[in-house]
Amino acid sequence: MDETTDPAPVTPAERSSELLGYPPDARLLIVNCDDFGMYPAINAAVIESIEEGIATSCSLMAPCPAAPQAMELLRRRPRIPFGIHLTLMCDMPDIRWGPMAAKERVPSLLDPAGELFSPTPAGRAALLGQARLDEIELEFRAQIDAVADAGLTPAHLDFHCLADGGRDDILDLTVMLAAEYGLAVRVWLEPARRTMRRRGLPVTDNEFLDSFSLGIEGKAAQYAQMLRDLSAGLNEWAVHPSLGNEESQAIDSGWPVRRTDYEFLTSPQARDVLQQEDITVIDYRTIQQVWSRNTGPR
Repeated sequence: MDETTDPAPVTPAERSSELLGYPPDARLLIVNCDDFGMYPAINAAVIESIEEGIATSCSLMAPCPAAPQAMELLRRRPRIPFGIHLTLMCDMPDIRWGPMAAKERVPSLLDPAGELFSPTPAGRAALLGQARLDEIELEFRAQIDAVADAGLTPAHLDFHCLADGGRDDILDLTVMLAAEYGLAVRVWLEPARRTMRRRGLPVTDNEFLDSFSLGIEGKAAQYAQMLRDLSAGLNEWAVHPSLGNEESQAIDSGWPVRRTDYEFLTSPQARDVLQQEDITVIDYRTIQQVWSRNTGPR
């Protein structure tokens, strides 16, 4: 893909929402909780944000310490849709995790100390500069198979700390794996977004929200206004709820972002604005159906 290509504006005829069978003026929203499995206070907040709040799905980090607990929570709640947050980096100094494949089989994914890279700009650049695609595939399959071995069925794949995988070949690999396993993929950068739509694969039509990009002050009001201003088409928010309790504060410098996400997602205000604005909230199972149909065996 040509990274210098000037992205063309999305016209109504190209909207992913229409690929999903909705009218041109429909406003669709996926509210996906990332980082499920990272630590227990995240697990608890994610479940509450889906069961009691406006979140619609979550993304599981299989290599993380609290992933077994997260998988057990999903086993008890088979109606909760989830994806796999493909993880090649470790961004928590006080909670270490490594690859699920044996380290000697994926050396190109490790830093000089033999650990997963930190997602600093330098860490990302180093990983993307040295990671071999065959080793990435080995690790991605290990993570997907760990979820399957737990008796769980995901709906999509997405990436932890690497937007669209960080490299064209990593995204292409992930789309291939999604086709093999019958899953969708979160794609939100140009030109890949436009490429997927041309293949009949629904991806977000509008600006993607990562909740870590929002300020803490007045966040609930920001979220409410963003719902009121939501554009027609398919929209996605990647949110990061956590209880923000003592455990969170001791290990996670990002806990204020996570706590304010949790507070809004579970608030009556969030539900009220969605109703007032006639926004249709969907999850990745709707996306998965079209991806599976258009990428599966012919």
